[in-house]
Amino acid sequence: MQHLTCPHCGQKVYFQNTICACGAALTFDPEAGGFVPNGIPCAQAQDIGCNWMAEAETGLCRSCRAVVTIPDLSVAENRALWAKSAAALRWVLANLARWEWFTDADPGPRPVFEMLSERIGGASVPVSMGHADGVITINVAEADPALRLARQQQLGELYRSMIGHMRHEIAHFLFQRLSALPGFLVAFRTMFGDERADYAAARARHYAHPQPPGERYVTAYATMHPHEDWAETAAHVLHLVDMTDSLVAAGLTGLAIPPPGYDAYADADGDHLLQVAGAVALAVNEINRALDNPDVYPFVLTDTTREKLKFALHWLSFGATMAPEDAR
Repeated sequence: MQHLTCPHCGQKVYFQNTICACGAALTFDPEAGGFVPNGIPCAQAQDIGCNWMAEAETGLCRSCRAVVTIPDLSVAENRALWAKSAAALRWVLANLARWEWFTDADPGPRPVFEMLSERIGGASVPVSMGHADGVITINVAEADPALRLARQQQLGELYRSMIGHMRHEIAHFLFQRLSALPGFLVAFRTMFGDERADYAAARARHYAHPQPPGERYVTAYATMHPHEDWAETAAHVLHLVDMTDSLVAAGLTGLAIPPPGYDAYADADGDHLLQVAGAVALAVNEINRALDNPDVYPFVLTDTTREKLKFALHWLSFGATMAPEDAR
């Protein structure tokens, strides 16, 4: 996330802040990519702490307007879980706006979100996260860190977070958008395989006989089906670019890490970006190890997964406003 400042006093503030130390209320404009003076706060500011600027026609911000279903608020804990999930969605939408996705410049359709909770009354009801025809379902119960950690261990996943869920599911929607561009599907099938393969059968095989990622996949989940390989790869592009952007914005540098001013979202050279992101990951992992914490990025990138990451980076960074006749 880029360096942000208070529009009233100029001191550094953070993306999730609602009030500056100077006392001024903070309102984030996702179109401008920063906090603005005199912004009208989102109608969800009180309910879930949303600090984005309202869009005139609804009273809701761009992010909250995309949420068509909220969890059962008769369960007291669901409001806090919804708030955490909505904060993760705002973060990811702000990232994607750096590439013009879902901004005023983007002429394409937007996804909508069903924020559901498996916690209903005194019972637990299964909620399957996923994407179908532009509708993304999120289980807000996983905003509970204890539940998320239990599932991470149960499923053998190295990384699981609400931001990660948002990136993965939005990547499925973006595949749908990119598929309309000439050249994408042919190149995709060469790189990832045929996405028309039976998904239900692939899912059954995956859970019956899970496979390690090996040399070809960035995660074990990516081995399931070309759709999941794409979604995991695209999510990892967002992980790596945002991690790099955040470190550089903080003013940190090092071997193979560019000085402040480098814009990871503007770097179209996939090889260079991955080189920088790899150096950032190693540096931050070393810091975490010094504190006996898990690695921030506990993944090994092979030659094959790097090619997939570069493919996803290319289409993600240019696809939002690319005219069909310009697609390559």
